[in-house]
Formats: sequence, structure tokens, C-alpha cells
Amino acid sequence: MPALQKSSNKRPAPSQGGPKSKKPHIAKPPASKAKSDGPDGNKKRSRPVTLPMKEDSDSEDDEEDSDDLEDVVDAEESQKVDGGDEMIVDSIQPKDPNAARESHKAQRLLQDQRRAAKPHSQLLTDAKRVWSQARQKNIPTTERQKHVRELMGVVRGKVKDIVLKHDASRIIQTIVKYGGQKERDEVAGELKGHYKDLAQNKYSKFLVTKLIRLCPTHRASILMEFQSHVMRLLLHREASSVLADTFELYANAYERTILLRDFYGKETSLFTTTRGTEEEKEVAKKGLRGVLQGVEGERRKRVLTALKGNLTTIFNNPDKGAITHAITHRALWEYLSAVNDVEAEREPLRKEIFENCQDVLAEMVHTKDGSRVVRDFLAYGTAKDRKHIIKVIKPHVERMCVDDEAQLVLFTALDAIDDTKLTAKSLVADIVSHASTLATTPQGRRSLFYLIVPRTRRHFTPAQIVTVAETDSIREKTSKKDNAVREGEVRKAASEGLLKFVEESGAEVARDTGGSLVVLEIMLYADGDKNDAISALLAPLSLPYPSDDSSKPHPIDLPHTSRMYKSLLQGGHFSHVTKSISQSPAFSSSGFASAFLKHVGKEATIAMAEGDGAFVVAELLQRIREEGSEQEKVTIKQWFGKSVVARIKDGEVKGKNVLLEKIAAFS
Repeated sequence: MPALQKSSNKRPAPSQGGPKSKKPHIAKPPASKAKSDGPDGNKKRSRPVTLPMKEDSDSEDDEEDSDDLEDVVDAEESQKVDGGDEMIVDSIQPKDPNAARESHKAQRLLQDQRRAAKPHSQLLTDAKRVWSQARQKNIPTTERQKHVRELMGVVRGKVKDIVLKHDASRIIQTIVKYGGQKERDEVAGELKGHYKDLAQNKYSKFLVTKLIRLCPTHRASILMEFQSHVMRLLLHREASSVLADTFELYANAYERTILLRDFYGKETSLFTTTRGTEEEKEVAKKGLRGVLQGVEGERRKRVLTALKGNLTTIFNNPDKGAITHAITHRALWEYLSAVNDVEAEREPLRKEIFENCQDVLAEMVHTKDGSRVVRDFLAYGTAKDRKHIIKVIKPHVERMCVDDEAQLVLFTALDAIDDTKLTAKSLVADIVSHASTLATTPQGRRSLFYLIVPRTRRHFTPAQIVTVAETDSIREKTSKKDNAVREGEVRKAASEGLLKFVEESGAEVARDTGGSLVVLEIMLYADGDKNDAISALLAPLSLPYPSDDSSKPHPIDLPHTSRMYKSLLQGGHFSHVTKSISQSPAFSSSGFASAFLKHVGKEATIAMAEGDGAFVVAELLQRIREEGSEQEKVTIKQWFGKSVVARIKDGEVKGKNVLLEKIAAFS
């Protein structure tokens, strides 16, 4: 056996001649894998708009899902032996294979001795043996349950002793993830009284999150252990994510109040209970409003002061990440709501809290309560306050446009700010510049629609309209410009860029179902010269029909694109109230029909009439008959002669009767 030499204080480089430890390999789950397993499916926390647009790392939230644990642990320990905190293996005879073999055996022996000297070494060895069977991906459920029960038998009574270790924590996670409710509850029971410490450990925090998610009967008692420590845990590097996931994804209304109580100060925590009767629980569910119910004078002031102080502590530590969590946004929204109830103290308290958080508002817009907070600041704010908010969110406009909650902040800004030159330069221009990207998602399309047809029931649900309208009553008091005038100025600012977008990309975008809606609304309601955009949209219709390329059908064969052309020929949308077409004053359907004849031509028009374009051609004939020139009417009569009519009659296309009726009207 080669000689082993004691190391000095400095760690030397590994010997080049000796055996090298393998690099640890951790298999990453596919990007499409959901963060959450089990009953909660694909739940994920809302992602701040200030972060880059990329997939979340699953390994951050579910440590147990990584494979090759044994290889990782072996590699870590081999590196210790190779690098040598205590010993260095020199390559005395690097060319002698026997020396290398003996050296490796010495390292293995030393590694085994170190493992055996660790606490619960035999327990972990037995557990890993069973765990390697239980964690396999492709085994029957009955077999997995058998291994999980055996694994539970190995660690029973020792869970709290081993769970803080890297490898053991993931073994317990496997029991919780794949085991039955009995095993989960047993693990949760053994860890009772230790959850605060577990949440602060970089390994066991994943286990705490799993137990909170999968053991609803233990959830309240786990959260009780966080009481009086919530503020410190929110600012803790490891524990912060546990509280954030719990509040946003798993806790019910009552359980959220357990976490929120610490925001209200020690007095509230000491003299109120969250363990009482059903009546007390109902009061607790009201949050700060329930705490302040019937409270006046100095005590109310102390509660609000404590809440403001705790929020300020979070605002002053933005690097800790707590500012992005929904629990912080809920506490801030409750504070603003309480301040609004007393008109005398509203302005000074609101101004003070705004000054504390004005530079981190972009970190809040992605949650429901955070969005409400920023919209409230916009509605109540002065011109200077609104300008500062726009400056803060401007770098993140594109991300906000595709976020359900964040885009509401943009809508409120467009509704409330009188300085439309500011919004046109800082918001509208950015939204329009990303139109080609935004048109591909429902959220992005709503952002484009709000520039030209805000709050229309065609594209916004009643619930969305009610949410956006929450600040209308405040806006009426704080904004001087008439709402219709403001909407017109925003639409005018957006129109040039949107029409340019249609001119350059409209024909291709219209091939998508949602994209066709965007193009249609821009054409109908945008301001400005639309001739170039019309020409760009009609160009694809002049191509031979039907298309020779089966992978790219003719636009008229796409139902949604066909409907878009028909609506443009009609000049507006059908109104279910008046049972007629509601004409757009910003679009000339007769001009579109004239351009149709000019750009599409006879052959393509007749081919579409004999195919799936019968309804579109019928609408074209209707428009020419009602508003076309005499020359255009003569052209139509020449195009649709007896032979063409005969072929249409003999065909089996949809809408042929309507088309024949429109042709007959010219006679």
C-alpha cells in the first residue's frame, strides 16, 4: 500500500497521476415538468415581471426529484479524500497500474470508515437500499407502496434526527411524495415542534413545503409554529420560499391569517387567537379588517404603525426577495384599505408608505394584491407620483403585457393619467413595438385591444371589466380630462404603429385564430390611412386557389381568416342588441370592397366563390351593389356570367344559396 502523507493547512491540488473522482451528475427533469406533484397539479407561484422570461428551475423547488443521489454523495466524499482535508495520495509510481489500484482501495477504505463514524450511519445505509427501489420511476403503484412502507419502517422514530441531512432529507421526501396519507401524517407528526428550524435548512425546506401541500390536516399546526417568527423567516434565504409557496398556493383563508398576524405587531399576536371557535375563525378570515373591527384610538394607531414598520423593513431589504411575495402584497393592500377608511389620515399615511415602496413597485404587479396596490397608487396619486410609477414599470412593459395581473396596472395607467403624451411615449410605444409577439397570446392580445377598443365585451370578460373599473370612482376625483377624450388620444397614439404592424405582418398574423381578431380590430377602429394595410391583407387572396401547398392553405380556407375578411366587407361587428351590423366610423367597407376587386382579381374571386369563400364573395357582392360605383357593378356582372352561375349551382359548397341570391340581385 502506498504511503499516505498528512496534509498541511493548505489544500493542495489533486495528484495528476492518481485516480480522479467523478464529477457529480444530477439528472434534471424536463423543462415541461410541473413544479408540483400530487393533488395540486401544476400550481406555480406567480413570477415577477422583473425576472428574465425563462422557465423556472424545477430543482429549486423539488430537490427530491433529482436522481443519482448515491453518485452525488459518493462523489462529494471522494473529492474530500482526493483533495485531502486530512490526507493526500501522491502518485509515487504513476506508470504502475498496481499503485493506482492500491491507492483507490485506500481511498475507498477511508471513505467507508468516515461513513461508519457518522451518526445513524447504519440507519442511512439501510434506508438508501430501500429508497433506491421506492424512487424508481417506472414501477407499479402496488410495488412502490410496498417499498415506501418498508422505508417508513426503517426510519420510523428517527425522522427528526436525520431529516436535516442532504441525503436523508430526500429519502423522507420520497415517503411523503409517494406514500399514502397514513405515512405522510406519521412523518408530519414526528417533526412536530421542529418546523421553524426545518424551514431554514437548505435541504429540509423542500420537505416542509411538501408536508404543507400534502397534509392539510397538519397545515394549520405547522403554520402555528411560524407565529412570531414570520418576519424573520420572510427575510431568511431558505425559509422565504416556504412561506411564499404556502401563502400563495396551498393555504386557505384562515391559514393565511396565521401568517399575516405577525405583520400586525406583537400586541395583535398576543391578544388575539387563531385557534378559537368558528365565529372567531370567521373574524380572523377578514384579516386586518377583522383585527380592527371595533378598535379605535391609540390601539388602532399602534396596529397600523406596527404594520407599516414591518412593511418598511421588507422594503428596505429588497435583496432578500420578500418584496416579490404575495403575502407582502396582501399586507400592504390591507394597510392601504385601512388607511382609506379614515379620510383625515389618508393622504399623509398613503404618501409615507408610497415613498417607502415607490422604487420597488415593479416587484409587486404580478400578484392580485400587488396589482391592486399599484393601481390604487395610480388612481390616488398626484401627477408627480404617476410619472414616477411609469418610470419604474417602463423597463418591464413587455412582460407586464402578458401577465394577467400586471397588465391591469397598464390599463389603469392608460385610464387615469391625463398626460397622454407621457403614456404615449412610455407605455403605448412599447406595447405597439411588441405587437407581433403580443398577438400570439390571449394576455398580449388584450393589451393590444385596450389601446383601441378598451373594455369591449368582445374581448374582455365581465369580471375583467369590473376589475379594471374598480378605480373609476377614484379617477373621477383625481383626473381632470374627459374619459372619451383620453381614450381617443391613446388610440391615436397607437394607431400609426399598429397599422404599420398590419402592413408588415398582418397577413401572416391573421392566419392564427387570435391574431385575426387583432388585425380585424386594428383595421376597424384604428385612426389613420389604411390603404397600405388593406393592400397587404388582400395580397394573399390573389394567390391561386386552392393552395398547392397543403401545409399552408389558402387564407380563405381558414375559417377565422375568412370571417375576418367578411367582417371587413361588412364594415363592423354584428350587434346582438340591434340584430344588425354596427358600422365602424373609422373604416370604409366600400373602400375595402373596391380594393378587393382591384387586388384580388377575377380568377381568384371566382375560384373562391366556387370553393370555401362563398360567404365572403357574397358579402363582397352585397357591398358593391349597395355602395359600389356603376363601373364596379358592371365588372361584377361580367365576372359572374351564366357559366359561372351554372358551376356554382352544380357545386356543393357551403353558402352557395346565399351567393346565388346576391348574384341574382345584380340582374
